[in-house]
Amino acid sequence: METVTTVAELRQRLAASRRAGRRIGLVPTMGYLHEGHLTLVRESVAVCDVTVVSIFVNPTQFGANEDLSTYPRDPDRDLDLCREAGVDLVFMPDVGEIYPEGFQTYVEPGPLAEPLCGAYRPGHFRGVATVVAKLFNMVQPDKAFFGRKDFQQVAVVRRMARDLDMPLEVVTVDTVRERDGIAMSSRNAYLAADERARARCISQGLFAARTAFDKGERGAGTLLDLARAPLSAMDSVQYLEIVDTETLETVAGEVDRPVAICVAGYIGKTRLIDNIVLDPAAAASKVSTAA
Repeated sequence: METVTTVAELRQRLAASRRAGRRIGLVPTMGYLHEGHLTLVRESVAVCDVTVVSIFVNPTQFGANEDLSTYPRDPDRDLDLCREAGVDLVFMPDVGEIYPEGFQTYVEPGPLAEPLCGAYRPGHFRGVATVVAKLFNMVQPDKAFFGRKDFQQVAVVRRMARDLDMPLEVVTVDTVRERDGIAMSSRNAYLAADERARARCISQGLFAARTAFDKGERGAGTLLDLARAPLSAMDSVQYLEIVDTETLETVAGEVDRPVAICVAGYIGKTRLIDNIVLDPAAAASKVSTAA
Protein backbone atom coordinates (compact mmCIF):
# COMPACT_ATOMS: atom_id res chain seq x y z
CA MET A 1 0.00 0.00 0.00
CA GLU A 2 1.20 3.49 -0.86
CA THR A 3 0.19 6.78 0.69
CA VAL A 4 0.28 10.06 -1.22
CA THR A 5 -0.60 13.60 -0.21
CA THR A 6 -0.67 15.54 -3.49
CA VAL A 7 -2.75 15.37 -6.63
CA ALA A 8 0.39 15.10 -8.74
CA GLU A 9 1.56 12.03 -6.81
CA LEU A 10 -1.90 10.51 -7.00
CA ARG A 11 -2.10 10.87 -10.76
CA GLN A 12 1.42 9.61 -11.21
CA ARG A 13 0.75 6.45 -9.18
CA LEU A 14 -2.44 5.71 -11.10
CA ALA A 15 -1.14 6.46 -14.60
CA ALA A 16 0.27 2.99 -15.29
CA SER A 17 -2.87 1.25 -14.03
CA ARG A 18 -5.04 3.45 -16.21
CA ARG A 19 -2.88 2.80 -19.30
CA ALA A 20 -3.12 -0.92 -18.62
CA GLY A 21 -6.91 -0.71 -18.51
CA ARG A 22 -7.14 -1.75 -14.89
CA ARG A 23 -10.40 -0.96 -13.12
CA ILE A 24 -10.00 1.68 -10.43
CA GLY A 25 -12.29 1.91 -7.41
CA LEU A 26 -12.57 4.92 -5.12
CA VAL A 27 -13.83 4.99 -1.53
CA PRO A 28 -14.09 8.63 -0.39
CA THR A 29 -13.95 9.04 3.40
CA MET A 30 -13.31 11.60 6.09
CA GLY A 31 -11.25 9.11 8.05
CA TYR A 32 -11.76 7.70 11.54
CA LEU A 33 -12.59 4.50 9.72
CA HIS A 34 -15.02 1.87 11.00
CA GLU A 35 -16.56 -1.33 9.68
CA GLY A 36 -18.93 0.66 7.47
CA HIS A 37 -16.01 2.18 5.59
CA LEU A 38 -14.18 -1.14 5.46
CA THR A 39 -17.24 -2.80 3.92
CA LEU A 40 -17.04 -0.25 1.10
CA VAL A 41 -13.33 -1.00 0.74
CA ARG A 42 -13.93 -4.74 0.53
CA GLU A 43 -16.61 -4.20 -2.13
CA SER A 44 -14.11 -2.20 -4.17
CA VAL A 45 -11.32 -4.75 -3.69
CA ALA A 46 -13.67 -7.51 -4.82
CA VAL A 47 -14.64 -5.91 -8.14
CA CYS A 48 -11.80 -3.52 -9.00
CA ASP A 49 -8.14 -4.07 -9.80
CA VAL A 50 -6.97 -1.01 -7.86
CA THR A 51 -8.65 0.46 -4.78
CA VAL A 52 -8.04 4.05 -3.72
CA VAL A 53 -9.22 5.40 -0.36
CA SER A 54 -9.27 9.15 0.17
CA ILE A 55 -9.05 10.46 3.74
CA PHE A 56 -9.93 14.13 3.98
CA VAL A 57 -12.06 16.02 6.50
CA ASN A 58 -13.75 18.38 4.09
CA PRO A 59 -14.24 21.83 5.63
CA THR A 60 -16.71 23.07 3.02
CA GLN A 61 -19.42 20.63 4.11
CA PHE A 62 -19.40 21.82 7.74
CA GLY A 63 -21.51 24.74 8.90
CA ALA A 64 -20.24 27.57 11.08
CA ASN A 65 -21.41 25.95 14.34
CA GLU A 66 -20.70 22.33 13.43
CA ASP A 67 -17.98 19.94 14.52
CA LEU A 68 -15.16 20.51 12.02
CA SER A 69 -12.55 21.23 14.70
CA THR A 70 -13.58 18.28 16.87
CA TYR A 71 -14.37 15.73 14.17
CA PRO A 72 -12.62 12.48 15.27
CA ARG A 73 -9.29 11.78 13.60
CA ASP A 74 -6.83 8.89 13.88
CA PRO A 75 -4.74 8.76 10.68
CA ASP A 76 -2.30 6.10 11.88
CA ARG A 77 -5.10 3.69 12.73
CA ASP A 78 -6.82 4.53 9.44
CA LEU A 79 -3.71 3.56 7.50
CA ASP A 80 -3.38 0.29 9.40
CA LEU A 81 -7.00 -0.60 8.64
CA CYS A 82 -6.60 0.27 4.97
CA ARG A 83 -3.51 -1.88 4.71
CA GLU A 84 -5.26 -4.84 6.34
CA ALA A 85 -8.25 -4.44 4.02
CA GLY A 86 -6.17 -4.60 0.85
CA VAL A 87 -6.19 -0.94 -0.21
CA ASP A 88 -3.63 -0.14 -2.90
CA LEU A 89 -3.38 3.63 -2.55
CA VAL A 90 -4.40 6.09 0.18
CA PHE A 91 -4.81 9.75 -0.71
CA MET A 92 -4.40 11.98 2.38
CA PRO A 93 -4.25 15.60 1.18
CA ASP A 94 -4.24 18.68 3.37
CA VAL A 95 -6.80 21.46 2.96
CA GLY A 96 -4.47 23.56 0.82
CA GLU A 97 -4.10 20.73 -1.70
CA ILE A 98 -7.86 20.44 -2.21
CA TYR A 99 -8.68 24.14 -1.88
CA PRO A 100 -5.57 26.07 -2.94
CA GLU A 101 -5.32 29.80 -2.45
CA GLY A 102 -7.77 31.60 -4.69
CA PHE A 103 -10.16 28.64 -4.98
CA GLN A 104 -13.62 29.90 -5.96
CA THR A 105 -15.46 27.30 -8.05
CA TYR A 106 -18.16 25.14 -6.43
CA VAL A 107 -20.71 22.57 -7.56
CA GLU A 108 -24.26 23.70 -6.82
CA PRO A 109 -26.55 20.67 -6.41
CA GLY A 110 -30.20 21.02 -7.33
CA PRO A 111 -33.50 20.13 -5.63
CA LEU A 112 -32.22 16.82 -4.26
CA ALA A 113 -30.07 18.83 -1.84
CA GLU A 114 -32.92 20.93 -0.48
CA PRO A 115 -35.08 18.65 1.76
CA LEU A 116 -34.07 16.48 4.74
CA CYS A 117 -30.50 17.32 5.83
CA GLY A 118 -30.34 20.11 3.27
CA ALA A 119 -33.02 22.02 5.13
CA TYR A 120 -31.02 21.91 8.37
CA ARG A 121 -27.47 22.14 7.03
CA PRO A 122 -27.44 24.93 4.44
CA GLY A 123 -24.46 24.63 2.12
CA HIS A 124 -23.62 21.11 3.28
CA PHE A 125 -24.33 19.37 -0.01
CA ARG A 126 -22.63 22.15 -1.96
CA GLY A 127 -19.48 21.21 -0.06
CA VAL A 128 -20.08 17.49 -0.54
CA ALA A 129 -20.72 17.80 -4.27
CA THR A 130 -17.67 20.00 -4.76
CA VAL A 131 -15.19 17.77 -2.94
CA VAL A 132 -16.57 14.59 -4.50
CA ALA A 133 -16.42 16.12 -7.98
CA LYS A 134 -12.80 17.07 -7.34
CA LEU A 135 -11.97 13.56 -6.11
CA PHE A 136 -13.65 12.05 -9.17
CA ASN A 137 -11.54 14.30 -11.41
CA MET A 138 -8.35 13.53 -9.49
CA VAL A 139 -8.74 9.75 -9.30
CA GLN A 140 -10.87 9.17 -12.43
CA PRO A 141 -12.29 5.95 -10.97
CA ASP A 142 -14.40 3.43 -12.81
CA LYS A 143 -16.50 2.91 -9.69
CA ALA A 144 -17.01 4.96 -6.52
CA PHE A 145 -18.44 3.38 -3.38
CA PHE A 146 -20.79 5.06 -0.89
CA GLY A 147 -22.80 3.81 2.09
CA ARG A 148 -26.60 3.86 2.08
CA LYS A 149 -26.61 5.41 5.57
CA ASP A 150 -25.89 8.74 3.88
CA PHE A 151 -28.94 8.28 1.69
CA GLN A 152 -29.37 11.87 0.55
CA GLN A 153 -25.65 12.26 -0.09
CA VAL A 154 -25.70 9.25 -2.42
CA ALA A 155 -28.69 10.68 -4.29
CA VAL A 156 -26.93 14.03 -4.74
CA VAL A 157 -23.66 12.42 -5.87
CA ARG A 158 -25.38 10.07 -8.29
CA ARG A 159 -27.35 12.93 -9.84
CA MET A 160 -24.20 15.07 -10.09
CA ALA A 161 -22.30 12.29 -11.86
CA ARG A 162 -25.20 11.79 -14.27
CA ASP A 163 -25.80 15.46 -14.97
CA LEU A 164 -22.11 16.29 -15.48
CA ASP A 165 -21.42 13.20 -17.63
CA MET A 166 -18.84 11.78 -15.25
CA PRO A 167 -17.78 8.39 -16.69
CA LEU A 168 -18.08 6.24 -13.58
CA GLU A 169 -20.53 4.08 -11.67
CA VAL A 170 -21.72 5.21 -8.24
CA VAL A 171 -22.13 2.04 -6.18
CA THR A 172 -24.34 2.06 -3.09
CA VAL A 173 -23.57 -0.40 -0.30
CA ASP A 174 -26.08 -1.30 2.42
CA THR A 175 -25.79 0.37 5.82
CA VAL A 176 -23.53 -1.48 8.24
CA ARG A 177 -24.88 -1.64 11.78
CA GLU A 178 -23.64 -2.42 15.25
CA ARG A 179 -25.00 -5.58 16.88
CA ASP A 180 -27.71 -3.55 18.60
CA GLY A 181 -28.85 -1.99 15.32
CA ILE A 182 -27.21 1.43 15.51
CA ALA A 183 -25.90 2.55 12.13
CA MET A 184 -22.12 2.77 12.18
CA SER A 185 -20.85 6.34 12.09
CA SER A 186 -17.64 8.11 13.02
CA ARG A 187 -19.75 10.47 15.13
CA ASN A 188 -20.86 7.59 17.36
CA ALA A 189 -17.55 8.18 19.14
CA TYR A 190 -19.07 11.34 20.62
CA LEU A 191 -21.76 9.41 22.50
CA ALA A 192 -21.49 8.84 26.23
CA ALA A 193 -22.60 5.41 27.51
CA ASP A 194 -26.15 6.51 28.36
CA GLU A 195 -26.44 8.36 25.05
CA ARG A 196 -25.21 5.32 23.17
CA ALA A 197 -27.98 3.25 24.78
CA ARG A 198 -30.61 5.84 23.87
CA ALA A 199 -29.40 6.02 20.28
CA ARG A 200 -30.81 2.55 19.69
CA CYS A 201 -34.26 4.12 19.51
CA ILE A 202 -33.58 5.34 15.96
CA SER A 203 -33.07 1.94 14.39
CA GLN A 204 -35.74 0.40 16.64
CA GLY A 205 -38.33 2.73 15.12
CA LEU A 206 -37.14 2.10 11.59
CA PHE A 207 -37.13 -1.66 12.12
CA ALA A 208 -40.66 -1.53 13.53
CA ALA A 209 -41.83 0.25 10.41
CA ARG A 210 -40.02 -2.25 8.19
CA THR A 211 -41.58 -5.21 10.00
CA ALA A 212 -45.05 -3.77 9.49
CA PHE A 213 -44.27 -3.05 5.85
CA ASP A 214 -43.09 -6.61 5.28
CA LYS A 215 -46.38 -7.82 6.77
CA GLY A 216 -48.37 -5.73 4.28
CA GLU A 217 -48.78 -2.29 5.85
CA ARG A 218 -48.66 0.37 3.13
CA GLY A 219 -50.02 3.45 4.85
CA ALA A 220 -47.33 6.13 5.04
CA GLY A 221 -48.90 7.64 8.15
CA THR A 222 -48.98 4.32 10.00
CA LEU A 223 -45.39 3.54 9.05
CA LEU A 224 -44.27 6.96 10.27
CA ASP A 225 -46.14 6.50 13.54
CA LEU A 226 -44.35 3.20 14.13
CA ALA A 227 -40.97 4.75 13.36
CA ARG A 228 -41.73 7.79 15.54
CA ALA A 229 -42.86 5.97 18.67
CA PRO A 230 -39.39 5.14 20.11
CA LEU A 231 -37.92 8.54 19.18
CA SER A 232 -39.04 10.08 22.46
CA ALA A 233 -35.65 8.86 23.73
CA MET A 234 -33.95 11.42 21.49
CA ASP A 235 -33.26 14.93 22.74
CA SER A 236 -34.64 16.39 19.52
CA VAL A 237 -35.86 15.15 16.15
CA GLN A 238 -35.12 17.30 13.14
CA TYR A 239 -37.07 15.25 10.64
CA LEU A 240 -38.77 11.91 10.13
CA GLU A 241 -40.07 11.53 6.59
CA ILE A 242 -40.99 9.00 3.96
CA VAL A 243 -39.55 10.06 0.61
CA ASP A 244 -39.37 8.73 -2.92
CA THR A 245 -35.99 7.08 -3.39
CA GLU A 246 -35.37 8.85 -6.70
CA THR A 247 -36.78 12.35 -6.22
CA LEU A 248 -36.66 12.59 -2.37
CA GLU A 249 -40.15 14.08 -2.54
CA THR A 250 -42.42 13.36 0.44
CA VAL A 251 -44.69 10.36 0.01
CA ALA A 252 -48.13 10.48 1.64
CA GLY A 253 -51.03 8.05 1.49
CA GLU A 254 -50.22 4.57 0.22
CA VAL A 255 -46.64 3.50 -0.38
CA ASP A 256 -46.76 2.10 -3.91
CA ARG A 257 -43.16 2.62 -5.02
CA PRO A 258 -39.66 2.39 -3.49
CA VAL A 259 -39.33 4.82 -0.60
CA ALA A 260 -36.92 5.60 2.19
CA ILE A 261 -37.87 6.41 5.76
CA CYS A 262 -35.26 8.98 6.77
CA VAL A 263 -34.61 10.35 10.25
CA ALA A 264 -32.21 12.85 11.78
CA GLY A 265 -31.91 14.33 15.22
CA TYR A 266 -29.81 14.73 18.32
CA ILE A 267 -28.77 12.48 21.16
CA GLY A 268 -27.10 14.90 23.52
CA LYS A 269 -24.99 17.15 21.29
CA THR A 270 -24.45 14.47 18.64
CA ARG A 271 -26.40 14.63 15.41
CA LEU A 272 -27.27 11.21 14.03
CA ILE A 273 -28.97 10.15 10.80
CA ASP A 274 -30.38 6.85 9.62
CA ASN A 275 -32.79 5.40 7.08
CA ILE A 276 -34.30 2.24 5.68
CA VAL A 277 -35.48 1.58 2.13
CA LEU A 278 -38.88 -0.04 1.57
CA ASP A 279 -39.76 -1.50 -1.82
CA PRO A 280 -43.27 -2.90 -2.41
CA ALA A 281 -42.09 -5.03 -5.33
CA ALA A 282 -39.30 -6.60 -3.28
CA ALA A 283 -41.64 -7.21 -0.35
CA ALA A 284 -44.18 -8.89 -2.64
CA SER A 285 -41.43 -11.09 -4.08
CA LYS A 286 -40.45 -12.22 -0.57
CA VAL A 287 -44.04 -13.12 0.22
CA SER A 288 -44.50 -15.12 -3.01
CA THR A 289 -41.19 -16.92 -2.48
CA ALA A 290 -42.14 -17.85 1.07
CA ALA A 291 -45.50 -19.13 -0.13
